[in-house]
Amino acid sequence: MGLKCGIVGLPNVGKSTLFNCVSSAKAQAANFPFCTIEPNTGIITVPDPRLNALAEIVNPQRILPTTVEIVDIAGLVKGASKGEGLGNQFLGNIRECDAILHVLRCFDDPNVIHVDGEVNPVRDKEVIDIELQLKDLETVEARLKKVEKQAQIGEKEAKRRFELLSRIKAALLKGESARTVVTANDDPALLSEFQLLTTKPVLYVCNVEEQSAVTGNAYVEAIRKAVASEDAEVIFVTAAIEAEIASMETLEEREMFLQDIGLKEPGVNKLIHAAYDLLKLATYFTAGVQEVRAWTIHQGMTAPQAAGVIHSDFEKGFIRAEVIAFNDFVTLKGEAGAKAAGKLRVEGKEYVVKDGDVMHFLFNV
Repeated sequence: MGLKCGIVGLPNVGKSTLFNCVSSAKAQAANFPFCTIEPNTGIITVPDPRLNALAEIVNPQRILPTTVEIVDIAGLVKGASKGEGLGNQFLGNIRECDAILHVLRCFDDPNVIHVDGEVNPVRDKEVIDIELQLKDLETVEARLKKVEKQAQIGEKEAKRRFELLSRIKAALLKGESARTVVTANDDPALLSEFQLLTTKPVLYVCNVEEQSAVTGNAYVEAIRKAVASEDAEVIFVTAAIEAEIASMETLEEREMFLQDIGLKEPGVNKLIHAAYDLLKLATYFTAGVQEVRAWTIHQGMTAPQAAGVIHSDFEKGFIRAEVIAFNDFVTLKGEAGAKAAGKLRVEGKEYVVKDGDVMHFLFNV
């Protein structure tokens, strides 16, 4: 669906290491700032055990998971909004993303350089926030100048733009991100037109030391307190552990390693699912002998829109959808069992697809 998550943070906090763990691409990782200069783009495969459960029943020729694009953006520094540290280029890369994964260093290690000399993740978060807010303020003020006169003479569309921009400017001047004043009533298309950085949803990713991989640490708690007023999730992972897991060749090795350190699953799985939720995405499945496949949709999509993710002709010529809930499909051992039990439903154009639906579309073009 062309959606991107951008990994951001100060230099040397573990962004590239995490990127390497979660994506199919490989970024250089080294112990010095600005190791990553050009944005590295990779494809995240979204782990979903439901695919294997469906495949055990259908026995398809292939299994295709859903994916999300991820971009490893070089480290920002103070003054980025004014061009410091290649700031304009980096901020432009963020603008092209749909959501932000903000990586914060939450571990002490004298052998790993910190760009500001000491570990303080709350301060680090504020540094990034300020730079994004300053860039947005510059954008908002320029746009306000363009619409102010038209708004004053009562032009309806200009007044709408002026009101929204003025509300956002007031928040930015108070050191708050634009997302804090955006409401469900605001026009998403208008917000997208403004291309603001601080309207993007954020997931805070705390990179902790190995001893804190299971429980987190005081730095994580400090971040949770700092973002309590934001509509944002905080998770913690250990990039060094994730890199070690990623280097293991067999599933058995990975499972034994996770068991030894007390984790149920790799931290990157938690990160990927959180990123998926951050983008407000959902998954439905198609299950046939040729393939079992996961499809990504926006939460709230109707059946014809979901069909259009497969092919535009499916949406144009949509007739109806045959739908089986995932649990029913598995419990009743497939489509035939679900149909016999009355669990196969026929849905029309108004049906809102639910996460986990197993679907078959009928169309005519």
